[in-house]
Amino acid sequence: MAGILLVEDDPSVRTGLELALARQGHSVTSYASGEEALDHIRSRRPEIVILDVMLPGIDGVEVCRRIRRMDQLPVILLTARGDDLDVVVGLEAGADDYVVKPVEPRVLDARIRAVLRRVESVASDRITFGDLVVDRGALKVSLAGREIHLTPTELRLLLELVRHPGQVLNRRYLLRAVWDHTHVADSRLVDACVQRVRAKIEAVPAEPDFIHTVRGFGYRFSPP
Repeated sequence: MAGILLVEDDPSVRTGLELALARQGHSVTSYASGEEALDHIRSRRPEIVILDVMLPGIDGVEVCRRIRRMDQLPVILLTARGDDLDVVVGLEAGADDYVVKPVEPRVLDARIRAVLRRVESVASDRITFGDLVVDRGALKVSLAGREIHLTPTELRLLLELVRHPGQVLNRRYLLRAVWDHTHVADSRLVDACVQRVRAKIEAVPAEPDFIHTVRGFGYRFSPP
């Protein structure tokens, strides 16, 4: 059972998801606005946030950005069907995953459990490549002694790349290993997450030292 914070302004959708998630064994707290959700997170941290992109006042993408400034808790976006811009911008803002509306409760439940497994499966040990140190138990990464804050999904992606130094990992493999996804259309999850990790660990993200793009194939972790 997960402690879920649901942020959805449509009363019928919000009520329907609350009931469906409760039937799946989750504990759900819901709000209609981003402002209320942010206040809740500051006082009572949930295990995961389910966040509609189209919210009154502060929209879901901006809420996600503000969450990332204060916490690395998992975030799943609810997006309109076919709205690729919402998906891309939301992932760049730090979302871990997304589900397209109208939401199928079983699909959302599966995504929630997959995201939470990423958090739980982070083992307690350290991996070191030169100045880059990954502490999987503490969910911490440091570079040249400076702590780098990664979300659980970003950390899982980095760990998967680090486990295969010098090897090219294609997007389909990474989707299965990190997100438990198999759909090619979700490959932008990988690209957006790689961009976020590069922005945090690379001195010059456009000229990476650690995570290299192999065009037409995927990504390779090759430390300097």
